[in-house]
Amino acid sequence: MAIDKAILVTASVGNVPPTVRFYGWSPPAISLGYFQSLTDEVDIQACERFGVEYVRRITGGGAVFHEKELTYSIVVPESHPAIPKNIMKSYGRICGAVMNGLRHLGIDSEYAPINDIVTEGQKISGNAQTRKYQTVLQHGTVLMDVDVEKMFSVLKVPNEKIKDKLIADVKQRVTSIKHQLGKEISFQEVARAMTLGFEEEFHVELITGGLRKEEQVLAKQFEQECFSTTEWNHRR
Repeated sequence: MAIDKAILVTASVGNVPPTVRFYGWSPPAISLGYFQSLTDEVDIQACERFGVEYVRRITGGGAVFHEKELTYSIVVPESHPAIPKNIMKSYGRICGAVMNGLRHLGIDSEYAPINDIVTEGQKISGNAQTRKYQTVLQHGTVLMDVDVEKMFSVLKVPNEKIKDKLIADVKQRVTSIKHQLGKEISFQEVARAMTLGFEEEFHVELITGGLRKEEQVLAKQFEQECFSTTEWNHRR
């Protein structure tokens, strides 16, 4: 989360070009929507038992359990001609890149406004966006596999009596690359497919690169001053 924000801030002053990033989570973690209450959404003791971390995002939306997935982020100026000014349309355009990537893996999908991608009626990707400093940051998940029981062990449910029903419901509504293809696909294979998807959607060639010194410094600063602090993660 600190790296995403560092890229956002650095791009906002024109020091880096539009950036697409693919990453995973180790150890597993919960990312909390900016406006959510940590204690309402997350079972902190269960997280400690399972070795799951948690962090508050700068984007809105609901709590997400990250484990077996590819996460992407894209940072681009609001003024960029490829990004619609309308929030809904911009979600659709960026999600189009993810859908292209899924197609390269052999999975047909469609955009489900405002921020989901579904295949055969089941969610395979959730996405969140923020606009700060005249710059767009959208990040989202592409589920490679999903452990619903583990997810509900660390996320709180409104009523324990209906937990089993919720688990069964989510299993009906959520899918993954592994479930769709009937086999495991490596992170590298998914990243390659998503690279092609973004290139096709935005008619560009993505150039592989690392974080610049300024981004590295800001990421460390944001981690220490914000994303790793109790004040930030427990603020609500």
